[in-house]
Amino acid sequence: MPEVDALVLHVRDVGERRRLERTVHQLAATDLLTGLANRRELLRALGARRDPPDSSGALLLVDLHGLGAVNDGGGQAAGEAVLVEVARRMRALAGPQDLLARLTGDEFAVATDAGPVLAYALGTQLLARLTEPYQLDGSVVSLRVSIGLAETDGSGPDDVLRQADLARRRAVQLGRDRIEWYDAYLEEQLVRRLDLERELPGAVARGELDLVYQPVLGLTDRSPAGTEALLRWRSPVLGTVLPAELLPVAEDLGLVGELGQWVLDRACRQLVGWSAGSRQLWMAVNVTPRELIAPDFVQRVAAVLAEHDVPADRLVVEVAEPRIGPDLPTVVARLAGLRSLGVRTALDDFRAEHASLARLRRLPIDLLKVGPHLVGADNNLDRPLIDVVVSLGDRLGLEIVVVELESAAQVDRAWRAGCRYGQGFALARPATAERVEAYFEQFPTTSR
Repeated sequence: MPEVDALVLHVRDVGERRRLERTVHQLAATDLLTGLANRRELLRALGARRDPPDSSGALLLVDLHGLGAVNDGGGQAAGEAVLVEVARRMRALAGPQDLLARLTGDEFAVATDAGPVLAYALGTQLLARLTEPYQLDGSVVSLRVSIGLAETDGSGPDDVLRQADLARRRAVQLGRDRIEWYDAYLEEQLVRRLDLERELPGAVARGELDLVYQPVLGLTDRSPAGTEALLRWRSPVLGTVLPAELLPVAEDLGLVGELGQWVLDRACRQLVGWSAGSRQLWMAVNVTPRELIAPDFVQRVAAVLAEHDVPADRLVVEVAEPRIGPDLPTVVARLAGLRSLGVRTALDDFRAEHASLARLRRLPIDLLKVGPHLVGADNNLDRPLIDVVVSLGDRLGLEIVVVELESAAQVDRAWRAGCRYGQGFALARPATAERVEAYFEQFPTTSR
């Protein structure tokens, strides 16, 4: 019957159309390589999970590091094989109700209805599993992983994704292979960090850097022996930024050499102005290990000394002991190169631990800078550790500088222990070049 045939054809058309619509929807919601959901589907699912409003859950944002090297070494096929294996490992760990997604080339996500504690446990499992080696044809590769975690209760999909991404960024900044949990304070820190990264490039060219100077005094007669140049970034947008916040950003942006060169040049120029007549001061500048181990560092120092006609022994190059780490052999070579020029070298932030004492014997240094904790607290009657350090310094031919002295009692104990130099608010505060110059005028002659 024609009517029946037409009805059958219509039903078939409707069925085919629905199957086609399901296929199109699936393709639109799926990452073709891994079969996981894509960003669009993740955002849709996060929006759906807001009902009921008091429902709780979490989003884990997983960032893979090292995939570019896999592509460079084995081609696109190798990189795709690793991504497929990443997806397989994630499926094996995720729960049946968890949504897995691939957001970009090396970024994945897990949306879970589990509470934040269970979500963190899942993140720990993902971190362990995804950092295990990947077997490829003829090679084995490893990836590093950073995971950001954000709770989904009551927040919109875009906000949850942004929060998880901020936590992921924090995990990257703290060294990778870790999980970071989003909170409001974390967001403040990360926004500040992004502002620093945006504003710091070009700060030298814009004339935004400045130096302040803190005198170093002889503890016997309290007269100036030298100064330490301290970097300040006077940003018109962010205000005054101190080295503790500035230098990590500069290292990540590859700007440490540029900033260090500016500091060295400006400090030596200032030293020339303070060295008139019989005044003999040293100028200490701080360098990071990354700056110090640069192949041309010693040559650049020699060039600046020659340009400003500064006697080499009036410059002190300081490096912080806790940051030397695996670069110790190269640091030793660079410090020896500086001493061959006549430049004096200093080890800052010395901890007096067993590893520090062993390292001290290897480092070619002239000055050892220690904190006030070694001279003991004002109410501490025990024998201070500074006596041990001074004794070791005498055997190694080192001068001891006690820094961050904030009380007259600390100054007195440092002097009685045999320390030659001191630095800190109890002696002289950091100040501009003009104020330090006025301070020096109180001492007609100074010597090293």
